[in-house]
Amino acid sequence: MKTTNNTIFISGGSAGIGLAFAKKLSAAGNKVIINGRNEERLQNALKELDNAVAIQGDLSVAEDRIRIAKELTTQYPEVNIIINNAGAAFMNDLSDSKNNAAEKAFQEINTNYLSVIDFTQLVLPHLVQQKDAAIVNITSIAVFRGNKYLPTYSASKAALHLYTQGLRDSFEENPNLNVYEVYPPLVNTEFSAEIGGANGIPPSEVADELFLALEKNQFDVLVGESKKFADKL
Repeated sequence: MKTTNNTIFISGGSAGIGLAFAKKLSAAGNKVIINGRNEERLQNALKELDNAVAIQGDLSVAEDRIRIAKELTTQYPEVNIIINNAGAAFMNDLSDSKNNAAEKAFQEINTNYLSVIDFTQLVLPHLVQQKDAAIVNITSIAVFRGNKYLPTYSASKAALHLYTQGLRDSFEENPNLNVYEVYPPLVNTEFSAEIGGANGIPPSEVADELFLALEKNQFDVLVGESKKFADKL
């Protein structure tokens, strides 16, 4: 797949891995459209980017998803790559009966899985008309084995992993639409600070691996520690 002259939408693009994607891809000569909930953070992120714009909104909210999809495909009809990066994660101690485990899991499933499916369906009719298009879903090393600190987050990413495989299979006869999956390990971002993110890899490493994968049409993008699970794909 070409890695320049694309128009790329990145959810959760104002910080962390999403912003690293935006920096890498905009520097390579692509137009980047970042999305996030906080307008101030979006505007600050734009100061670090070339050839970039922002669409504010919360993709976990149905009304926002519909609005964002419409704005994206009408104002930027050349958009041909969607990176579903926005996510939610909570420390969730399943041994604590007062932990509101189901409430936390609901938010994770809604943001990390159901919202991705719905947003993808909203933009698919547009993407399939492009000559060179891609959907990139960001899952996690957690899809290979859950852990006691993020059990329901891991489950939500495992669900997204299986959906992504099914989506890829659904379009295997369409040479113009590729479906990628990125499996980050622990990454040093604000998002992962609560679970020791300071010990993780830099977000730029994830962005570099995705860029190489786009060049090679390598649909499963294993990053860092995730590479030891290559035999499970």
